[in-house]
Amino acid sequence: MKLIRMIGRDIRDAFKSVFRNFSLSMASISNITVTLLLAGLAIISSYNINNFAKLIKEDLTIVVFLEKDITEDKVKDVEDSIKMLDNIANYEFKSKEDIKKSMMKESEVYNKIMQNWNVEDNPLYNTYMIKIKEIEKVKETADNLKKIDNVELVKYGEDFISRYILVFKTVEKILIGIVILFVVVTVFLINNTIKITISSRRNEIEIMRLVGASNFNIQLPFIVEGLIIGMIGAILPIIGAIYGYTTLYDHFSNNPISPFFKLVSPDPFIYLVSLMLLGIGILVGMLGSFTAVRKYLKI
Repeated sequence: MKLIRMIGRDIRDAFKSVFRNFSLSMASISNITVTLLLAGLAIISSYNINNFAKLIKEDLTIVVFLEKDITEDKVKDVEDSIKMLDNIANYEFKSKEDIKKSMMKESEVYNKIMQNWNVEDNPLYNTYMIKIKEIEKVKETADNLKKIDNVELVKYGEDFISRYILVFKTVEKILIGIVILFVVVTVFLINNTIKITISSRRNEIEIMRLVGASNFNIQLPFIVEGLIIGMIGAILPIIGAIYGYTTLYDHFSNNPISPFFKLVSPDPFIYLVSLMLLGIGILVGMLGSFTAVRKYLKI
């Protein structure tokens, strides 16, 4: 019971201190709010970028065109060489006759053009359709496929893939860098806020020391104050993340840009993000307070 009363008193004192130094507290709360808005944007963007990359990876197919007059034995040799490569998830052989039949089914125009082609007239290529394990190694894999004997050409949309991998990675790094910068600034502001609070309560702290209060009892109210600042600062980012992302998801679900650019479903994703933002807010607030207590409270 004594411990519960002590914690309850510390929470009450922390709330009083936040509002007693409201202008200073607001500076810290505002900075936490901005930091968490950016953190939320970074988390949501990073997760969706990974989802985009996953969808591109699942759809990405390297098409290996074999030489025109390749024999069945040589086709088997090419298959054996493909099996030996590390980054191959699975593959499928499509003969030029299979490709012709597939194209004829897809289009009436193709059907009319191709219906009279015999095996000798068919200008299409025998191909291997290859799925890979790691999209980042697509160029290396394609280069290795080109080196296989009896391979005429290898295509996978290299310009598109390279461009989007670069864009995705760059955006992730920029967002993470901005968040780290704001976290450092926020910890510094909270540190200064708690420092001033400590200075204004020197006499109270001295009395607590004289009556035998432990270091923990003196430190706890300031750490709780940082926790409260962090929680208050997390309110707007959490509301913004839930309603903003849900609205964005609904809009793009009804108006898709591309089959690759599908946002992750809000439920339960956005609620997990909200918990992460709350945790980051509390952690940053408590860290700022803790460092201030250690540095400026000589106990």
